[in-house]
Amino acid sequence: MCVTCGCSSESHDHDHSHSHDHSHSHDHSHSHDHSHSHDHDHSHGASLKLRRGVTTTLKLERAILGKNQRLADQNRAWLAARASVAINLMGSPGAGKTALLEAIARYAPELPFLVVEGDQATERDAQRIRSAGRRAIQINTGTGCHLDAHAVAHGLEALAPEPGSRVILENVGNLVCPALFDLGESARVVVLSVAEGDDKPLKYPHMFRACDVLVLNKIDLLPYLDFDVERATAEAKQLKPELRVFQVSATRGDGMAAFCAWLSGVGASP
Repeated sequence: MCVTCGCSSESHDHDHSHSHDHSHSHDHSHSHDHSHSHDHDHSHGASLKLRRGVTTTLKLERAILGKNQRLADQNRAWLAARASVAINLMGSPGAGKTALLEAIARYAPELPFLVVEGDQATERDAQRIRSAGRRAIQINTGTGCHLDAHAVAHGLEALAPEPGSRVILENVGNLVCPALFDLGESARVVVLSVAEGDDKPLKYPHMFRACDVLVLNKIDLLPYLDFDVERATAEAKQLKPELRVFQVSATRGDGMAAFCAWLSGVGASP
C-alpha cells in the first residue's frame, strides 16, 4: 500500500523494506500525550490513538518518498549519462495528454521523443503512440494512482533511449498524487482541458505549484464552454508566478509550434 495517497500497487511493495526509517527521533515529540492518560474521557483515548496512527503514517510516508527520491535521482543521472531528459506529463483522465503526444509527433516530426505510458490497465495509450510512429512502453499500475521512480526505471531500461532523446512520462490520470512523486524528470507539465472548468488550479494547488508548464488544451471548444482563460491562468500563476502557460488544441494544432519549441529546449544548456 502507498500510505501517501492510500492506493496500492505492486510497484510500491519494495518500499516496505524501509521500516528502519521509523526511528526518526523528532517524532518523539508526541510522547507528551501520555501525560493525559489519567483522564477518563473515552473520546480523549480515541484522539490519542489517532495521533499515534498519524505519526506512524507520516514516518512511513517519509520512508516511501525518501526511497522514491533516491531512485528518481538515479533515473536523472542515468538519463544525463545518455544526454537525454525526461518530462513528467500529468493531468486528469480525458485532459488530452495522449492526444497532445500524438500532436507532437504530427507537428514536430523532427523532435526525438519516446514515451513511458502510465495507466491502471490496458495498452491502449501506448498503442496510440506507436501508431503515431514513436516508441512507447506501457506500465500498468493496477490500483495504483501514479507512476513512481522504481517503475519508471524499468521503463527507461526497456526503452533504452538514444542520446538526445526526450522521454515523456505520461502519468496516470490524476491531479493529486502524481505531483508528490519525482520520477527523475527535468520538467513537469500539467495538462488542463478547458472542458474541466477554470477552477481547477486553486482546487488542486499542489499540482499546479509542482509544475513548470501549464498546457490549456482543447481551446477549440472555448466557444461552446463557460471557461475563463484569464481566471484559470491568473489563479495558476498565483500559485506559481513563473509558471509558463501554453494554449493549445491538440486536435486542430493551435499553439503546438510554441509548445514543441519549449519541449525541444528542455535540458538544453542555458
